[in-house]
Amino acid sequence: MYIKIKKDKKLILFDGVCNLCNNSVQYVIKHDKKNRFMFAPLQSETGQAIIKNFNIDTFKTDSILLYNPEKNTIDYKSTAALKVASQLGFPTNTLSIFLIIPAFIRNWVYDFIAKNRYKWYGKKDACMIPTPELKSKFLD
Repeated sequence: MYIKIKKDKKLILFDGVCNLCNNSVQYVIKHDKKNRFMFAPLQSETGQAIIKNFNIDTFKTDSILLYNPEKNTIDYKSTAALKVASQLGFPTNTLSIFLIIPAFIRNWVYDFIAKNRYKWYGKKDACMIPTPELKSKFLD
């Protein structure tokens, strides 16, 4: 699998029609002062290629994935969210303390929010289209 992304970047795959996910992407873009992250909707060609390559069951994981091209690894759910937060500077990076909590507990909370995200935050009819200034941060 070849994904067109520099090795020093990480790729955040997100639900492109979820308002909570889109707002989270906007937050990361605003606070990613060291330009560490790229983005792609799960629904995109890139997202689908990674899902297929890592044999991800989208019925169990459908909201955020963090792909590390340098290690060719993927993080899921709360681990992905907290690893992203750890790279965003103070005070957001302090959330990474929650990585000490076992993943099955963190993911219980994460899954509850993910299950209700459309009901609480709404849903778009189509994936977000980045502005021309932000286009370089997005893959297909």
